[in-house]
Amino acid sequence: MLKLAGWTVQDKTKINLNDGIGQAIREYQTDVGPADYVLFVDKKAVGVIEAKREEAGEKITSVEDQTEGYANAKLKWVNNSEPLPFLYESTGVITRFTDGRDPKPRSREVFSFHRPETLKVWVEQGNSLRARLQDIPPLNPAKLPAKDLGLRDCQETAITNLEDSLQKARPRALIQMATGAGKTYTAITSMYRILKHAKGKRILFLVDTKNLGEQAEQEMLNFTPSDDTRKFTELHVVQRLKSKFVPKDAEVCISTIQRMYSILKDEELDETLEEQNPAEQLTKPKEPVPVVYNPKVPIEHFDFIFIDECHRSIYNLWQQVLDYFDAFLIGLTATPDNRTYGFFKQNIVSDYSHEKAVADGVNVGNEVFTIQTRITKEGETLQAKQQVEHRERVTRKKRWEQQDEDEKYSAKQLDKDIVNPSQIRTVIKTFKESLPIIFPDREHVPKTLIFAKTDSHADDIIQTVREEFDEGNSFCKKITYRVKKDKTDKDGNIIEQGEDPKSVLSSFRNLYEPRIAVTVDMIATGTDIKPLECLVFMRDVKSRNYFEQMKGRGTRTFDHDELIKVTPDAKSAKTHYVIVDAIGVTKSLKTASQPLITKPSVPLKDLAMGIMMGASDTDSVSSLAGRLARLNKQLDADDKKRIEKVSGGVSITQMVVDLFSAIDGDKVEEQAIILAKQPKGTDPGEDNRNKAQAEMVSKAANVFNGELIELIDTIRRDKDQKIDHDNIDEVQIADWEKATTEQASDICKEFVEYLEQNKDEITALEIFYDQPHRRREITFDMVKEVLEKLKSDKPKLAPLNVWQAYELLEDPDNKKEQGNKPINELTALVALIRRVVGIDDKLSTFNTTVSKNFQTWIMKHHSGSNQKFTKEQMAWLHMIREHFVNSFHFELDDLEMSPFDAQGGLGKMYQLFGDDMNKIIDELNSELVA
Repeated sequence: MLKLAGWTVQDKTKINLNDGIGQAIREYQTDVGPADYVLFVDKKAVGVIEAKREEAGEKITSVEDQTEGYANAKLKWVNNSEPLPFLYESTGVITRFTDGRDPKPRSREVFSFHRPETLKVWVEQGNSLRARLQDIPPLNPAKLPAKDLGLRDCQETAITNLEDSLQKARPRALIQMATGAGKTYTAITSMYRILKHAKGKRILFLVDTKNLGEQAEQEMLNFTPSDDTRKFTELHVVQRLKSKFVPKDAEVCISTIQRMYSILKDEELDETLEEQNPAEQLTKPKEPVPVVYNPKVPIEHFDFIFIDECHRSIYNLWQQVLDYFDAFLIGLTATPDNRTYGFFKQNIVSDYSHEKAVADGVNVGNEVFTIQTRITKEGETLQAKQQVEHRERVTRKKRWEQQDEDEKYSAKQLDKDIVNPSQIRTVIKTFKESLPIIFPDREHVPKTLIFAKTDSHADDIIQTVREEFDEGNSFCKKITYRVKKDKTDKDGNIIEQGEDPKSVLSSFRNLYEPRIAVTVDMIATGTDIKPLECLVFMRDVKSRNYFEQMKGRGTRTFDHDELIKVTPDAKSAKTHYVIVDAIGVTKSLKTASQPLITKPSVPLKDLAMGIMMGASDTDSVSSLAGRLARLNKQLDADDKKRIEKVSGGVSITQMVVDLFSAIDGDKVEEQAIILAKQPKGTDPGEDNRNKAQAEMVSKAANVFNGELIELIDTIRRDKDQKIDHDNIDEVQIADWEKATTEQASDICKEFVEYLEQNKDEITALEIFYDQPHRRREITFDMVKEVLEKLKSDKPKLAPLNVWQAYELLEDPDNKKEQGNKPINELTALVALIRRVVGIDDKLSTFNTTVSKNFQTWIMKHHSGSNQKFTKEQMAWLHMIREHFVNSFHFELDDLEMSPFDAQGGLGKMYQLFGDDMNKIIDELNSELVA
């Protein structure tokens, strides 16, 4: 390690202080005994190393006193009057370093030893970086408004707290700031102050996509500090890394984490890897190739590392880059999760949420408009013996086949196995027709981003949008990460023009068209689309962080002068954005845990090849198993036979079981303990766990070979979608979502006031409020009168809307049974009136009330000496009960209507109940609405 770091290692009997710039001398004698190594630079003793066996790693800090004793001792042949400033303890596996010049010397783990040239510079500087950090003056000593410093309040807070953290030598800090609040500007301001006041040497601004690096570079080019008229890039050398070379004169380097990893490995980088964030990397090697010491880029090369979008780039393979440098780590993100908090040691110097940003006018808030269609909610059935169109996913080749049997498909299968053009068209058509409600007084469609499930789904949406809006190709475009290259024929002639995603994104951001963009992969975090005013979700999202990032595309503010350049009829600055929820995304359960298929954009073939070639990371294995499990549901008997023939009899089901078993935490732990040769219940260590998992994955992957993978991929591609042309969708809900308790409370209050104001004018309300003994007289027409007047006077108080408001207030955690919903508006209205006047103390559907009261009445009738109803009589009574649910009242005339007329009508009822018939009808009218 010493030699790699540029030290000449010498025995105490063969000292030569002219051999190189720095010497590490073994067993150097002091007045308290021999030190393991004493470090000399320019013939002066500057440090000491206490070397220990590897087993001492768990108690390495316990030998710090020993190191300090040697550093304070008198050295033989050297007249040292001051303690040696640089102290190391090392096992060769773990190395800790203390700089005795720090205000409060504190040891820290380092990847390797610092170079002798570095220690020479540090000695010449006199004071340490942590000492110089104390020289940073307060950001705002005069307590001026933050805007006078060119900052927002949240940025001033973040910078002040970060500098306080640095002065306390906290090694890691997290800046959490809402999208659009100016994280990058905050970071550049901090960099400027560090370089100016603390004489920081070099700073690394680390990103995980090339796109973010370019944006950061542009912001640095535009940044002018508040206390200087020159640009940041005039004052300091800023370099975005584009090769293996790291310039020593650059004070700020911008790099993707992928490039920095390749630089440390001294390898060329496949630049396409910089286009994707690390979570979407195609495959990984068998084990992440460890970073080793690189003398071209020593561990002390950077003093500070700012990590943009740190919630996704601080783990696994990429953490090695951060562990390599002896630097302060500052994370930047809008959406941290628990792992992020843990990595930054819960040192949160800025906690600026989206809600705070909206309150401060830094972000805009959102409103939710719900579009719910019947098929989106319930699915449909393909009827037997009809001709059904089949379409190959990739080629779009079509054929027609007769459907053998009825096939029920769920909403989850939509746009994957089954495509219902009517469902897509109904959503898009309803969105178009609702735009005057969503954006009143607008003629131009606001800039809108639609989130689709798959590439195929996106293509269907784009075509439908163009048709329904009666517009051309430029009106609606697809946005993706990947460059679409020119397609050529065998002679090299271009048959389809390629498209650079940057140009589409730029047009969407800056030009009038496209008005609507469709995306499958989320547009890159940090991508700035300020004029975006509408997000349409036609895909669900289960990850809380992912959903927040998707919403973040719409949160940015935009002033009126700029907005009208792309949306000419905008009446003001951007005030809010609208989420159009066509899939239930705002209500679905969100989780912070990782989805089963963590690499949805990685082709199945690439995952399988990666596993076959030795990848054993949990993400890749889990994603492959999840994909195979999904494919397995689509296979017919012939497909399964073909696969088992090539796999040697192993079914896909067994492959999935084996892959999941190979990453099962408990099983991996058991195998790791066996490898470590330790008793059960002990900790086998991370190395043994990794080794155990690699072995188990390798065993599970033995089944895979090139032929099998090719076959599976061919079958996957051949699997086609059925196109349901026969079932026409219909809208169930197209209305504003009442999302907050405050809104719900206002709606409920307004509804109560309306009923009270009208109780003397509407017969049904008069009965409910003042004459409860007459409730048996309330008829269908009476309830309908209330509904019609309510809709005319207060459309916003539509019964289903008020129902949702009461639900939110009474059941904020959504614990009620999901099927417990009103049958229609009339039954909802009756239930709500009962709730308001106090008949029911909690919201309950009218059909539930009727069923409960019916059950009570039957039990009362059957008790004691009363004769029990016969089976035939009970069937008739059940029909009457069902009639009550929708009609609220029962009369003799109703017996001549459906369903009673088909069962014999009035005559049959008299035959069953005789002279008790009228008495029973009176009792039911009274008891069922009690």
